[in-house]
Amino acid sequence: MNELIKQEWVNKGNLSQDFSKYGPKIILILDNASFHKRKDILAKISEEFPNFILEFLPAYSPDYNIIELVWHSCKEYIAHRLFKSVDKLQTLLDKLLNQGELIIKWYRKIKNKGNFRYIAA
Repeated sequence: MNELIKQEWVNKGNLSQDFSKYGPKIILILDNASFHKRKDILAKISEEFPNFILEFLPAYSPDYNIIELVWHSCKEYIAHRLFKSVDKLQTLLDKLLNQGELIIKWYRKIKNKGNFRYIAA
């Protein structure tokens, strides 16, 4: 991905060697999973993707993590339903997640701990 961004940078008339210093910055927001913070992984990202800025969500703050809100809304929608087959469940999940039929409850609190804040729509 970084090479595509770099190529676009060069195609716009910029010098390849200036990419790390002056090129666009990409902010990647991560949760606090231990594998996201491994020193060897962080070093490799820093070395190979100098334009990436890693930001970590506060600990115990699932309400800041959009995927948690998506999964919570999705699980709430399919809970207590009986599916005749895995294919039926997969079809429903495809409609919800890939075809835009899931209604996300943005103001819903996921867990009762940590740094909870309501997320404005």
